[in-house]
Amino acid sequence: MKLKFILSAIFVALTVTAAADWWETDRIVRGGLTGLSAILESQERRQQAEIFAREKARYEADFNDAYAHAKELEAAGQWEDALEEYEQAATLNCQYGYTEQKPLSMKITSLYAKAGRDEDGPSILNNAQITLDDYSGYRYMQLNPICKVDDKVRNAKILRVACSDKETRLEVEGIADSPGYRFYIKPDAYIKGNKGGKLQLIGVDNITLFPVRTIIPFPYQTIRFALIFEPLPPEATEFEFIVPKSDWKFKKIRCK
Repeated sequence: MKLKFILSAIFVALTVTAAADWWETDRIVRGGLTGLSAILESQERRQQAEIFAREKARYEADFNDAYAHAKELEAAGQWEDALEEYEQAATLNCQYGYTEQKPLSMKITSLYAKAGRDEDGPSILNNAQITLDDYSGYRYMQLNPICKVDDKVRNAKILRVACSDKETRLEVEGIADSPGYRFYIKPDAYIKGNKGGKLQLIGVDNITLFPVRTIIPFPYQTIRFALIFEPLPPEATEFEFIVPKSDWKFKKIRCK
């Protein structure tokens, strides 16, 4: 019996030792694989950086030529040709970062109207058609209304609120934060006053309804659009504008 106990104890000790060795070996192997993975990722990042640097150097002359030619064409009043050259420069700049993008984007936007792009394509950025000639038919109108905005909303702001017995009009400005940014409004967007329930979206101006998207070519360009909702009740003093399943949440918007 005593011998059997001793043999069992030896077996347990050997098993524990073997298990400990296995765990240690596994730990070393896993650590080695993690280290190898980090090395490979570092090498891949370095290779990508080298490729990017070569491409940036390769296209820098094209960027400089397009930018310089655009300025010459603009000075000569050749707006459409100048706009095309500025857009070529901006496309390269967004990819490789040769200069500050914001002034270049603003320059392009300023040339849309001069180049005659007033009806389609990027001319949607001209925005002139969003401001009404007359707001006297609205019982309440306020520019840049004070409201509580969700912290996640960084690319939109309400420019005007106008309320009548027929509709509630929100004029909004959207700001692109990346090349080819896609703006749209979801059909289930709604407003809700502190008096009354949800009011549905009944019309839009200068913006598309999802899934159709309005493409903004370059960062820092803006688009102004109007959202038309059902009328708020006359007794409402404030309301909220919500786009479900998005960051767009504007609350405590004054309407009286």
